[in-house]
Amino acid sequence: MKILFDLLKQQSVSGDESEISKFLLSYIQKRKKTWKVCPIIYSGDDFHDCILLKFGKPSTALFAHMDTIGFMSRYENQLIPVGGPEFVENTVLVGEDSLGEIRANLKLEEDQLFHDFPRAIDRGTYLSFEQNIRIDDQFIQAAYLDNRLGLYTALKVCETLEDGWVIFSTYEEHGGGSMPFLLKFIQENYPIQQALVADITWITDGIQPHHGVVISMRDKFIPRRKFLKRLISLVKESQIPFQLEVEAYGGSDGREVQFSPYAIDWCFVGAAEENVHTPDEKVSLLDLSYMIDMHRYLMKNL
Repeated sequence: MKILFDLLKQQSVSGDESEISKFLLSYIQKRKKTWKVCPIIYSGDDFHDCILLKFGKPSTALFAHMDTIGFMSRYENQLIPVGGPEFVENTVLVGEDSLGEIRANLKLEEDQLFHDFPRAIDRGTYLSFEQNIRIDDQFIQAAYLDNRLGLYTALKVCETLEDGWVIFSTYEEHGGGSMPFLLKFIQENYPIQQALVADITWITDGIQPHHGVVISMRDKFIPRRKFLKRLISLVKESQIPFQLEVEAYGGSDGREVQFSPYAIDWCFVGAAEENVHTPDEKVSLLDLSYMIDMHRYLMKNL
């Protein structure tokens, strides 16, 4: 799991994904010749920081977003959230500006957020949760398992994939924005009919750790039922443990697939976590293994 630990140490708050993109590209270039099929790689300025990998003759794409939630410095020691982080007093935040490295505590005063760093921080500086990775024989706990586990899953899928797109997207945690041009490129070059989203969801009263990967029947958005029934039928045949999720809130890159001008079916498939959007996100290692196995199975059999 070294690659997962390396991924967890990268910072990539929404809008600042260039470093994680470089890291992923370096890993892909080193490993691609050991994969079952060597993919065509699309990246660079035309794709901003996104990465597209085309394996064989795709009909399905797997999407995993590489950005995280975080904070941005404003004026007078003020902070503004990027995405939807939880606000916990004295949470340690880290980053870097023109004067050097930053390590500060999050402070809450009425309805405003502040930091306690002893000097002013350059305006617009990104800050993210300080990383503290903990792992035992049952769980992994760290900041940004959402969506480092999605990236890890996508890379594991790449090892055995013969036909399909694997896409590393940006901006997902703060309103989206990269999916429209990614989908346009895919549909104009080697179109797909369906998409899977490798992301992380929530532990709730109906979703429990160690009980299997989550297949989301709906969050705030609803996949097409005809496609969902076919996918769930395949999931049952796989004999990989799974749980069916029905929620009223939340979203993923699936939202932008649904809102696109293209007739592409989609479904969210991912492990569930506790302590969402905090430095202490917690996921069952068993569920992570089921998540990888299920994406490999569906990318082959859909």
